[in-house]
This record gives sequence, structure tokens and C-alpha cells, in this order.
Amino acid sequence: MSDIHPRSRGGFIEHTLEGLRSAMERAIYAEASASRTGVLQRLDPRVKVAGILALIVSVALAAKLWLIAGVLALAVTLAAVSAIPIRVLASRAWLGALIFSGAIALPALFLTPGTPIAAMPITQQGVRTASFLILRTETATTLMLVLAYTTPWTHILKALRIFRVPVVFVVILGMTCRYILLMLETAHEMFESRKSRTVNRMTPAESRRLAVSSSGVLLNKTLHMSGEVYLVMQARGFRGEVYLLDDFEMRRLDWFALGAFATVAAVSILLGR
Repeated sequence: MSDIHPRSRGGFIEHTLEGLRSAMERAIYAEASASRTGVLQRLDPRVKVAGILALIVSVALAAKLWLIAGVLALAVTLAAVSAIPIRVLASRAWLGALIFSGAIALPALFLTPGTPIAAMPITQQGVRTASFLILRTETATTLMLVLAYTTPWTHILKALRIFRVPVVFVVILGMTCRYILLMLETAHEMFESRKSRTVNRMTPAESRRLAVSSSGVLLNKTLHMSGEVYLVMQARGFRGEVYLLDDFEMRRLDWFALGAFATVAAVSILLGR
């Protein structure tokens, strides 16, 4: 009994299961959020896709920090009126974007030539360059999360096809999402099965061997199953087009929102020069 410790037994497996469960919960939360009765949830998917992409383009072209910050504030407002909590934005968009863009922008503080700030080895131009990168990344990430959390995934794919996005790109995007979810589910089942058969505490070497062997089996199973799913879809007539029972229909609110998105994007591009 001395080798059995409830808290430490299967620590690697417990940690992996927790990560897989969190990933699947995020996917389920996104689908549930898209079915709520927020402002953006009531809009036509074509309006949201076109409007969000237009705002992202305006942010990419903007040369003024205050303007990018204004679009970020607008994105946060859209999230608030669409029943997306701020804590969700902070944990699933802002934190990851800050870590990723911050790691890239950090060298710019020291390597960008310009006017030094006091006695520190950084320049004003470096701070400005890093600020642009971080703020643009945060804004674009927030806008994309708002789109994903207010629109069902299949509606986004159909809207992309309506805008004449190549069918190959849409198919790759759609199947990639399906395969990721399939891999998460398969991995969760594998590690849950392993957990039920684990009694003694695993050593670090055993944990590493388990990780390597499980990764290989997982990839093999997922690849085999994804091939079977694709063959079934082909047999049922799938050729890349996204067909839904729901028909998109523009209403008065949609036209108003489309005009608002276009106005904000155009003004941002003009003022951001």
C-alpha cells in the first residue's frame, strides 16, 4: 500500500486527462455560446464574417496605436453584448496572444535603433514597434474569438464559400477542425483506459515511455479513423461544398450591422494612415 498515493498516482495521466478535458470543454463552450441570444448571434453569418475580417484588415493597416486600441475596445464591447464574459476573453485570447506576441516583440525593445529611454538599453522606437505588434495581435485574436463564439462553425464555412473562398481551403479548414476534435476524443479515451489500469505510481522514465508509445498509437488510430470518415463522406456525396438546412436571409438588422461594420472599417483605414 505504500506505493499507492491518490494524489501522485498516475500524475502524468491525470495531467493529460485534465488538459484533454479542458480542450473539449472549450469546443463545447464555443458551440453553446453561438446558440445564445446575444446581439451578434442574431446577425447573418455573412455579415459577421465580412465585418470581422474588415476590422482585422483595418487593424493590420493602421499606423496609430490609439486607433488599434479603439478597435480592441469595440471588440470587447461586441463580446459583452454577445454574452461572452471578459474572463473568457482574458483566458482564451489575451493571455495566449500576449505570451506569443510578447516573445516575438521582446527583442525589438533592444535591437531597434533609435532614442534610448533614460539609462535603459531600450529605445522609444523599439517600444513603439513592440506595442504595435502586441496590440495588433490582441485585437485580431479578440475579433476572431468573438466570431467563433457567436457563429456555428458550419455557418462560418458556408459563409466563406459564399464569398468565393476556394473550396479546397474550406475543406481543409473544416476537416482540420473535425480531425482535431476526433484526436482529442480518441486521446481522452486512451488515457482514461490507461488510468483505469494504473495502480502504482509511475516513475519519470515510465511516464516518458507512456507518452511516446501513446503518441504513436494515437496518431495511427486517428489517421486510420479519419481516412474511414472521409471515405464515408465521399460515399454519401461529399465533394467539398458546405450544405446546410439553414438558409441565410438578410434582415433589416443585418443590413444595418453590415453598414456599421463597413463604416467603422473604412474610417479606421482612413484615420490610421
